Parts: sequence; C-alpha cells; structure tokens
Amino acid sequence: MSEPVVSDSPSTEQRADPGETPWSAEPSSVLEAVGGSSAGLDSETAERRLNTLGPNRLREIEHRSVATILWEQFKSLVVLLLVAAMGVSFVFGQTIEALAIAVVLLLNTAIGFFTEWRAVRSMEALQELGQVTARVRRDGSEMVISAEEVVPGDVVHLQSGDLVPADLRLIEGDRLQVDESALTGESVPVAKDAAPVAQDAPLAERTCMAYKGTAVTEGDAWGIVVATGMETELGAISEMVETAEGGDTPLEQKLDRLGHRLVWLTVGIAGAVAVAGLLAGRPLLLMIETGIALAVAAIPEGLPIVATVALAHGMWVMLRRNAYVRRLSVVETLGATTLIATDKTGTLTENRMTAQRMVMADRTVELDPPIEATEGRLRQAIEVGALCNGAERDAEDPSQSTGDPLELALLELGAEAGRSRETLLEERSLVRTVGFTRDTNMMATYHESDGACLVAVKGSPEAVLEASTHVWGPDERRPLDENGRREWAERSENLAEKGLRVLALARKTVDQPDTSPYTDLELLGLVGLMDPPRTDVRPVIERCQKAGIRVVMVTGDHPETARAIAEAVGLHVNEHSVERGEDFISIDRLDEEHRERLRRTAVFARVTPKQKLDLVNLFQEAGQVVAMTGDGVNDAPALRSADIGVAMGQRGTDVAREAADMVLQDDAFSSIVEAVRQGRIIFDNIRKFVVYLLSGNVGEILAVGGAATFGFPLPLLPLQILYLNVLNDVFPALALGVGRGTEQAMDRSPRDPEEPVVTSYHWGLIGGYGLVIALTILGAFAVALGGLGMETERAVTVSFLTLSISRLLHVFNMRTPTSGVFHNEITRTPYVWGALGLCLALLLLAVYWAPLATILSVVPPGLDGWLVIGGASFVPLLVGQIYLGWQALRM
Repeated sequence: MSEPVVSDSPSTEQRADPGETPWSAEPSSVLEAVGGSSAGLDSETAERRLNTLGPNRLREIEHRSVATILWEQFKSLVVLLLVAAMGVSFVFGQTIEALAIAVVLLLNTAIGFFTEWRAVRSMEALQELGQVTARVRRDGSEMVISAEEVVPGDVVHLQSGDLVPADLRLIEGDRLQVDESALTGESVPVAKDAAPVAQDAPLAERTCMAYKGTAVTEGDAWGIVVATGMETELGAISEMVETAEGGDTPLEQKLDRLGHRLVWLTVGIAGAVAVAGLLAGRPLLLMIETGIALAVAAIPEGLPIVATVALAHGMWVMLRRNAYVRRLSVVETLGATTLIATDKTGTLTENRMTAQRMVMADRTVELDPPIEATEGRLRQAIEVGALCNGAERDAEDPSQSTGDPLELALLELGAEAGRSRETLLEERSLVRTVGFTRDTNMMATYHESDGACLVAVKGSPEAVLEASTHVWGPDERRPLDENGRREWAERSENLAEKGLRVLALARKTVDQPDTSPYTDLELLGLVGLMDPPRTDVRPVIERCQKAGIRVVMVTGDHPETARAIAEAVGLHVNEHSVERGEDFISIDRLDEEHRERLRRTAVFARVTPKQKLDLVNLFQEAGQVVAMTGDGVNDAPALRSADIGVAMGQRGTDVAREAADMVLQDDAFSSIVEAVRQGRIIFDNIRKFVVYLLSGNVGEILAVGGAATFGFPLPLLPLQILYLNVLNDVFPALALGVGRGTEQAMDRSPRDPEEPVVTSYHWGLIGGYGLVIALTILGAFAVALGGLGMETERAVTVSFLTLSISRLLHVFNMRTPTSGVFHNEITRTPYVWGALGLCLALLLLAVYWAPLATILSVVPPGLDGWLVIGGASFVPLLVGQIYLGWQALRM
C-alpha cells in the first residue's frame, strides 16, 4: 500500500473537537489536532514527544512478591493468637511449650506459602512473550520500531496479522478488518474505513478507529496515532482494573470473625479462672501455669494448618483439572457463589463460526449437523461460499487457519460437503478477485468455466438482493422483482432475529473477466452462521440452576445473537428480554425500579467495560456472591471487582488473567461448576473439622477449668494439651479437611453468604460435645485417682489417654445425620483410617518412649488404667451416634 493520501469527505460534517472525539472528525482535522502529517513525524519530534509523554505501555501490574505471600500467612487472628501464646510461654519460662507452638506456626506458614507461591509462579509462566513492533513513517520513509516508541502524531501502517500498537484514527484503508473481541466482545472481525462516525457512537461502532491491543485479520491501512499508553482505551480499562476493589473473600472474613471470638474466649476463660484461683489463695505460679494450660486448650492450634491444607487440597484438585487458583481461599469462595456473570464469546460458545442454515427458494436446509455431498442449487450455493473466499483453512490444525471467521465457516461447510476450495479451484481456476468494501458490502471472485467466467458473489443480503435480477428455484431461473426482494429481505430478518449472521450467495456467468461483478446477479440463497454454543454448557447451566446458582450473560455482542445463544444454552430470558447497554448508560443514575429490573435480567448485550463493572457491583449490593467469567481486556475490571474472577487461559488476554482469581486452562464452563462443587465440599469439610477441633478444645477447657476452680489437681498439663492439639487432633482434622464430600453437594441452594463457619447451632453442638468429653475426662480421672487410688501422675496419664482416644473416635460423629452409621462420607475416606492408625501409634510412643514420656509427664497406665481408658473413650462416640440418629428421624 502506498503512502497515505488524506482526503476529507465533502459530505461529512466537520466536528469541532477532533482531539477529544477523533472518530467524528475528518482525518485532516485529526492530523492537525495531534500535530502530525500524512508523511509522518521526523525523528527529533518523535523523540521529544516520547520524552514528554513516556513510552507507549500500560503500567505493569504488581506481582505478589515473596515477602507479600509470606506476610499474608500471618494475617489470620488465630495465627496471631498462637504467636501471642508462644510469647507468653517464653516470658514465663515455658520454653518447651513455646517451641512446640513455634513448630505449629512454621508448618502452617510453610504449607500456605509454598502453595500460593507455586500458583503465582504458574501465573507468571502464562504471560505472553515477545516484543511487539510497529511500522511507522519517520523522516519520510517507512521503518519498524518498538511499539513502546510510538507517539501521538505517528502515522502507522497496519497489515494483516498485526497487533494494533496504539489507538489510531484511520486515514486510509483497503478492506481492513479488525478483531476487537478482546476489547468489545464482538464475536467477528469488524470492517474498518476512514469515514467519520457520529460523535456519540459507542466503542464497538467506531469503524474509523483501530484500538491498541486489537488484531488486524485482513486488509491494509494507515492510521494516525491519537493516544498511547494509559491514555488509550486499553489504558482506561487497565485503570479501572487497578481501582476495582477486590476485598477479602467470604471465607477470610468468616475465619477472621471466628478468630475474634476465640481471642475473647481465651482471654475471658484464662482470666476468670486465674482470678478465681488467686482469690481462693492458690499460688501465683500455679495460676499462671493453669492460665497457660487454658489458653493452649482454648486455641485450636491445628485450625490454621488444617484450614490451609484443606484449601490447598482443593487448589491441587483444581490444578489437576487445568485450573490455576491464585489464592487458597478462592476455591471455598466459589462454593458460596450465588450468581455467575459470564461472557458469551468463547465461554458459552466455541469461539468458532459455523454455517447453521441455508435458506433457498423452495426450502430451508439445516447445516448442523454437517451435511453430506449434495447436488443441485444447494451444492451450487455451497460452492459459491467456498470460491468467493479470502480465508486460509488448515485442515490438519484448524487453530492455524487464518482469515475472517465467517469465510472460514464457509470453507469448512464446503469441505464437509465434499467441495473444498482446493478441489473447486482445480476445476475452476481463479482469474480475478474483487475485494469486500463497505461501499458495496460484497465480494466477488472470477473463475474459468467452460470457456466463460463464473462470477461467485457473497455479501450482505441487502446489497446482493439489490444487485440480483433473478433467483434460482429448484429447476429453473426466475426473475426477481421488488415483491420477491421484500420476501427475501423478510427471510433474512427472520434469520437475524434468531441470532444468525446472514450472508447472501449469488452467481452469474460472463464472457470477460473485466465485466462488472455486481449487476444482473442470480441469487442462490441465504446462509445463516453462528458461533455455536458449547455442547457441554446446557447441562452445566441446568446443574447450576438445580444448585440454586443464577447464571447471567454479560456480553458486548449484538442483542439478537446474545438472545439466541442464551436460549440455546438454557438461560431463562425473562419478560424483560435482553437489556442493551445503551439503555442503562450509568447505573448510578437509574431509579430503584430500573435497577431492580436489571437485577432480574438474564442477558445483557452491547455493554461497555464500565457497565460490566457496574453490573457486578449492582449484584453484589443485592447480597449476591458473584463469580465473573471472561477472557477479554473488556472483562478485566469486572473480573477484579467480582468476589471470584475466572479468566480463560487458552484465549484469555494477559490483562484478564492478571485480574482474575482463577484461570481455566481448558476454557471449559463446566470447570467453573466443578469448582463451585469443590468449594461447597471444602466449606462443609472446614465446618466439620472446626466443630471437631473446637468441641475437643471445649472439653479440655471445661475439664481443666472445672478442676482448677474446685481445687482438684489438673487432669491435663499444658504440654499434654499442646501435644494432642497439634498432633493427635490435626491428623484426623486433616483427613476431614480433604474428604471427598457427599454426592448431594450440588443438590442444595447456596448457603447464606453471611452465614458464619460456626453458626449458633454449631456452637451448641460444640458445647454439647465438649461437655460430654469434659465429663468423660473428669470421670476417668476421678475413677483413676479416687476409685483405683492411683498416684497423680498415673491418673493424669489416664485422663490424657482418655481424652486422646475419645477425640479420635469423635471423628465419626462428624458424618451427616442422614448418612449410614457404618457407610458414610467419613468411613469412606481412607485418610481417616490412616490418621487414626498414626495417632494411636503416636499415643503409644508418648507413653512408652521414655524421652517423650518424660517431656509430657506421662507413665504407663497399667492394665486397670487401660480398662478405664477403653471404657470411657467410647462414651462421646455413643452419645454422638444417638444424637445423629435422633436428628435423622427429625429430617
């Protein structure tokens, strides 16, 4: 393409401000406004502007540093409580207790740190590599420079396959088509030219602009740079991403509230018992030891470790399914999702245009599933679609095919019908091509045919109908009058209303290849094309609806296309139909009735990035936990603001992946629902092990506090409690945390987003189980100390082992009430049996390995002691199973 020549259209009104709205101004005015010319800049001017305005790049997104990931492991109140307990132990000389707590903190920190660090490194590995370049006119000649060196006023040359380096106002073009799907959500490339458009034209309809980050799929053009870096449309979206609030996830908030409660519980119990003891004349050091014992008992030392491992296990499960989760708590938050706001192109659809329907004079033919080789007019129509084509189809690797998606779909249709373009060109060699232009809205190719020329034409139905004088019926050619044209126009509109992109196919035979292509055409038919829905999406959406999760489509595509896809995948398009972005420019200014209508709408079309962000916020204000899916730059602000942002890894842009909490490497919508299921299971597991841990801790508190209050010897020592809390409790809790869950996880509605991990019902359950465990400990201690006359150290060993084994058996009380006594989600988990075996071995080691026994102050209990331990340890299990049976009867 030669040097650009700028010529203004005399019929277009000159706009007043070409610098602010360059799409509405003539090219010459834009060149003047940005201080450029059609010959380009000189090097001195370009360098001066580069120094003043800075390089043409977006601000780099800050990656989470190693220090940041490490610090986040200590932000939990339970962890800080453990740090405080460790400090107090050191201050009062309880070095062994302090070191033991330090080991717990080290384990928790290491597990959380390395899991999240691995996810961050995986995300960084996804970043696109390579230096983007641009062809510009500098000093009167064309040269290739780094895209970062492009400045306003530069004249850029665009060719097929280029990434647009900055925001450009086109000044000359030849059949230019640009893929703007990442920016606007438009599913097919947009034809571009230099003609100005209305000042208020939305982003997707500014056909004289080419925006940074979009891709040229066909054609050739020159454009003047009007914005670079953060001043581009892409930069504006990046700015929204930076300012969109992420916030803590629901799980983080719930564990934080639980931590607050545990702080006050610990301080209150330890303080009350210590004060009561001092008032009763107990020694100060004894009360300090008792306070530490109660603090250690109240703090579930295993909770941070188990919560971290449970979330990490969920994270690893998703990794095995090609989903990178960037933060541990993200997986659980997916389980609380009440609404999924999903993009259309490539998320619900295959991101691949296919021919769906052929409308002919006498019949309509469904093309999906693909048809076999055919004869007659249908065959001729398919041949015209394959011949009149500028795309390149790669039969071996479709992903390597290039060209307009609509043209690729026509090539695919021809190949499936046994009439590939290669075969057709062997029969009818190509003589001449007349490219598509916005003036004609048609394309034509000329082919040798029995001594004459076959002219194959495709284009917009309006243009082809206007150029056609005849139409082919099943057996003969008939004249096409105005009534016939109106009938065909109605057929075209019917296809468009179903969300199909419509092309008309026509032909004629001429003697010479220089004959005008667009006169006296013979219409063959209309072909309707669509980016079809993924086959697995409809059952997945039905699964969502069964699980009480609402799915909403938010797209930049046309309303008719959005509606058709929504209906195809099973989205309920309610009485409010499809909401268009132009009808709610600013949600903040809408009245409550209109805002409520938006909340009930299932499909949003032609929305801008700002509107996507506003819609996410609107749903969140209504109490929804929003998961937002997307792959384009236009999705990034909403991805960041949503409770869970889910980006597509295969076709997703860097900006979208960086803004998201989770990246799906298989781009499958079904993976999102599997993540929701996994999140629900994880929350159930977290609740189970929290109840398990806290009920045991309450039992320890009641036992130690009761003995201290009434002047009896302590049935448990601080280090014994810590040993149980860290080792003997953690392994069963871990087994609960990584359980596979029940099959009914997706058969219920989402829980209330505000529902805490431990509800009032669960606090009652914790208190009840804790009381039974405490009475069991004290009963075994009393029998050993008073009934059997054991010395204190041996009696303490009996109560220590009773607590240990009863808590191990207590794990079976964590099953759901409706499950079987012997066959349930607990007994089916092999990790539970492994944990029980390991913990029993650790108990025997503590009793019979002298060094550890000395540290823990335990001795062999003897046969009579073991009989007491064995009998008492089953009491909490029996009581729990009786309660669960009663609960099942009530359901």
